[in-house]
Amino acid sequence: MSSINKTQIISQALMKKMQLPTEFERIVESIYLPLTALILNKKSDQPLFISINGAQGTGKSTLTHFLKHLIEAEAGFSVAEISLDDFYLTRAERKQLATSIHPLLQTRGAPGTHDIELMENTISMLLEGRRCMIPRFNKAMDDRHNEDEWTTSNKDTNIVLFEGWCNHSPAQTSDELLIPVNELESEHDKEGVWRHYANDNLKRYHEKIFNYADMNIMLKAPDFENIFKWRSLQEEKLKQSTQSSKESQIMSSDKLKRFIQHYERITRNTLQHLPDTADIVIPVEADHSIKTFIQRNDK
Repeated sequence: MSSINKTQIISQALMKKMQLPTEFERIVESIYLPLTALILNKKSDQPLFISINGAQGTGKSTLTHFLKHLIEAEAGFSVAEISLDDFYLTRAERKQLATSIHPLLQTRGAPGTHDIELMENTISMLLEGRRCMIPRFNKAMDDRHNEDEWTTSNKDTNIVLFEGWCNHSPAQTSDELLIPVNELESEHDKEGVWRHYANDNLKRYHEKIFNYADMNIMLKAPDFENIFKWRSLQEEKLKQSTQSSKESQIMSSDKLKRFIQHYERITRNTLQHLPDTADIVIPVEADHSIKTFIQRNDK
């Protein structure tokens, strides 16, 4: 079977599995396949570390999943697919942070609510070609899955695809943190403790993780308002796919509005500044369509 036929078969199978419309094939052909070629052209003897940034609802999980299977079909490499979201601290650990540092740290999202050591160790083991356990987080329950439900990586991983909402998001200066950006900050973070803590941890993420990426891809939403609409759709799908449970942490509309404010500051700053430094920028239209991508000339 030729590489082209194999790629087409895999793409069609993924589209069916993910219930994507037939028009999505154009995105695969014009965006995903050229990105696959760029990644493979960058591959050397050493494992490759690709970081993918995208706000809620931009399609970063879909992009990452397709890239994994397309790369494996094209080159036969072993590709690890991991998400920043799976490294959230447990609910109990976040409760401790909320008590010792700031109440807003009970809510997952901001840098500082992830297990940075687990993240660093997992990525290091993957890039060293060692088999490891990759954590999984259950958003419906707002807690980490038990270890017996974690994913086991393949040995000798060639490429690591790491997607996350604040991957490579630029940190801010102290002056930029002074003025609240929304009601959550003005009412519940009057002294700026929470946003300074998140900003300091974002710097740590760069030092420990992001700075080691060989390529940074950004899925760029048109604005923050569209991100809220897309996140609402995600929550509705999560609600439909999850059985009713008294322990379920699925959010109502009002809770979602408050929840998304935890992401607003970093997301707005990312939309403004990351396109200037990302290796690849993929503009996502309001209707979720993608027509092109932009590659920095110095890369």
